[in-house]
Amino acid sequence: MEHYSIFYRFGVALIIGFLVGLQREYAFKHQGKELAAGVRTFSLISLIGCTAAMMTSLTESPLPFIAIISILGLLVTVNYFIQAWRGESGLTTEVAALMTALAGALVYWNNMALGVALAVTTTILLSFKLELHSFARHLTKPDIFSTLKFAVISVIILPVLPNKVYGPEPFNIFNPYKIWLLIVFISGISFIGYILIKIIGPRKGISLTGLLGGLASSTAVTLSFTQRSRDNTTLAKPFALAILIAWTVMFARVLILVAAINSSMMKLLWIPLTASMFAGLIYCFYLYRAQHYDAEKEHVSFSNPFELGPAIKFGILFTLILFVSKAAQIYMGSIGLYFASIVAGLADVDAITLSVAKLSQGSQGISHIIAVRAVVFACVANTFVKGVIVLIGSDAGLKRAILPGFLLMMATSLVVAFLI
Repeated sequence: MEHYSIFYRFGVALIIGFLVGLQREYAFKHQGKELAAGVRTFSLISLIGCTAAMMTSLTESPLPFIAIISILGLLVTVNYFIQAWRGESGLTTEVAALMTALAGALVYWNNMALGVALAVTTTILLSFKLELHSFARHLTKPDIFSTLKFAVISVIILPVLPNKVYGPEPFNIFNPYKIWLLIVFISGISFIGYILIKIIGPRKGISLTGLLGGLASSTAVTLSFTQRSRDNTTLAKPFALAILIAWTVMFARVLILVAAINSSMMKLLWIPLTASMFAGLIYCFYLYRAQHYDAEKEHVSFSNPFELGPAIKFGILFTLILFVSKAAQIYMGSIGLYFASIVAGLADVDAITLSVAKLSQGSQGISHIIAVRAVVFACVANTFVKGVIVLIGSDAGLKRAILPGFLLMMATSLVVAFLI
């Protein structure tokens, strides 16, 4: 191995230990506790792991690595018992030390990305101690059961589904494995928003709730703040800001879905959706500057997205929309696909987005321009429904605050889509 490569790997290992150690020093400083291991110690631990891996490679024997890691583990164990004897229980720092050593070893073995990822993940977990404990305390029994159900559909059901296409020509478009994989993917994105809401909490501010809620359900944000606007008439602009942020996040969510399924379609789709997002952000900025209020402690209820029933319903909906979209495209051309997209978008934008992205794959798929317009029409239809919800069910102040942004986002999407 070249000398520069060895020094490079040891340098990365040093940075890994420094990063984790820096977090530990910061944490102990603010907790007022005695420092067990800080920047220097964790840097040395990472270098020890890297050195152990190097000695194992040079001797072509696992014994040096086992011996060095065992000695390090013994030192960590002794330190734990000393801390426990002093009445300071907890294994976090000790476990972090062992993880840092292993990350250093992975770096030497040329698993650079994995070693750095483990170090960054370790640092994040250490830094979010209070938030993670708060999240655990606020978990309910339905949350646990729902999460277990998601584990079943993603880890147990998904691997056993056949990964092949079924159906007669030209409707041989049903792949059970891929359809179920999309269900898992959609639920995973929703869960990100749900986890963030649980950790940070909706009481951090109405606008933040709109941002986080948009990941889980922009419709839920719309319904919740529309109802609250009738009882809190002075918060019309904050509510409008939260709703528009959630709608803007919905456009970003669609982009992520299409990028995961059909990256080539993204070359055209990002233009109208980014334009819609930009239009929404401009009006959000106006509302942010126009509002004058102290962040009201509003609560928005979001159910855990890991329910088996909704997952199955989404799979059925996606399959039906996939069939209808294909039939409309075959028998009615692009006009039929546009109509199917608009109708489907009134209820759910994710299913039609994934269906159209799948239909536009490959050389035999539908035109990317037609697919992009279909997705844009679905997004506009979905935004239209949410806008109607606000205009019908909200306080007059919220109606006035949200109407310009509502019209601006829809008009921008349609104009840019037809200019493609």
